[in-house]
Amino acid sequence: MEELGRIHQLIVPMFGYEMTFNLTSLVMTWIVILLLLAFGYLAARYRQLIPGPVQVVGEMFVFQFYSITEDALGEKMAKTYAPLITALFIFLLTCNWIGVIPLMEEPTKDLNLPLGLGVLGFFIAHYAGIKAKGLKEYSKAYVEPFVFMAPLNIIGELAKVVSISFRLFGNIMGGSIIILVVTYLVFNMILPPFLYAFFGLFIGAIQAFVFTMLTLVYIAVQVN
Repeated sequence: MEELGRIHQLIVPMFGYEMTFNLTSLVMTWIVILLLLAFGYLAARYRQLIPGPVQVVGEMFVFQFYSITEDALGEKMAKTYAPLITALFIFLLTCNWIGVIPLMEEPTKDLNLPLGLGVLGFFIAHYAGIKAKGLKEYSKAYVEPFVFMAPLNIIGELAKVVSISFRLFGNIMGGSIIILVVTYLVFNMILPPFLYAFFGLFIGAIQAFVFTMLTLVYIAVQVN
């Protein structure tokens, strides 16, 4: 139980201030990035007419999420945003699943990662909306149905970032806490593998998919 709430910090002095980083989250995130770079290299480097297992998995992700993006945004915009949606899902899925490996932790347990991705999706969605509609038409949406509704509409858009980020963070952190508490209660004699399978694999996959689909929906709402 001593592990609960323990954070390994990296403190970097910068311009008279101290920047504090979650060292575990940084290391785990870079491990995930390196794993995905290796996966992408292996999937694309040796492409064959009769694909191997790695190429099959890569093509499956690309095909499925390109189809979903095309349904939401149309064929033209899918070419622009499908790579983002595919990469986002694969990254979050790997982040959520890596905690199943002993001595590894999910970087999504740190709120900064889900919040950063939420903010990124927010700016991409609104950039896409301005690009698709023009600034004047885009701005009209915030004063509908009445001008005095503008502050509420703006707060509603900002609330989406909080909602999507805390949903992912809360589910991953909550699952980790449950696994840790149950393991402690049985004195580490019986490791509940079904909890790892449920919270690590099943819930991790579901939350990665939900986060990705909400990001896609936010983009679709702005451009349509």
